[in-house]
Amino acid sequence: YSSCFCFKQELCLFLDSPVSPPPSVSQTVCPGVGEHPLQYNYTFWYSRRTPSRPASSQSYEQNIRQIGTVASVEQFWRFYSHLVRPGDLSGHSDFHLFKEGIKPMWEDESNRSGGKWIIRLRKGLASRFWENIILAMLGEQFMVGEEICGAVVSIRFQEDILSIWNRTSNDQMTTSRIRDTLRRVLNLPANTIMEYKTHNDSLRDNSSFRNTKISL
Repeated sequence: YSSCFCFKQELCLFLDSPVSPPPSVSQTVCPGVGEHPLQYNYTFWYSRRTPSRPASSQSYEQNIRQIGTVASVEQFWRFYSHLVRPGDLSGHSDFHLFKEGIKPMWEDESNRSGGKWIIRLRKGLASRFWENIILAMLGEQFMVGEEICGAVVSIRFQEDILSIWNRTSNDQMTTSRIRDTLRRVLNLPANTIMEYKTHNDSLRDNSSFRNTKISL
């Protein structure tokens, strides 16, 4: 509880002004007495970069900041209620929510053989869709064992992008189940275009959202 709670004020400052982010959580985060534990601990991350600068794994790792870890339903809501909503972020910004111990990077051991489903959103939908997808993830609605690594909401100038990362990109049954669950929990229209990209492909072309495979 204390590890989550102590970041409240610092986080608001971190997202709204150029002060240094809060330090990473080093101690183990556990559910408080009487709280409802999550199946996995989850860590929030935030990143922002200047679009004109070429991206690299090194610069990306320097730009991403761990902002807190939660272990129970109650800790999640206390923490989440103090986060700026994705729709209120500006520029080239991302929120990430990943299982504790997994960095939101293609090169991470848990992500290396995986990929992500991508949903492109018109402006104004990011906050609601982000909340729906992370609640489904924390509530284990995807029913694919340990396959889910985390979720990302990416705020861009012309559109916003939602993605969910899984461990094994070549497991067609698992990736299809994740896709179908996304359609259900986000109540997507039947003709919504969804895209999938492996992290190996992202490493090859140094891009998150270009050269994807289309799924209808």
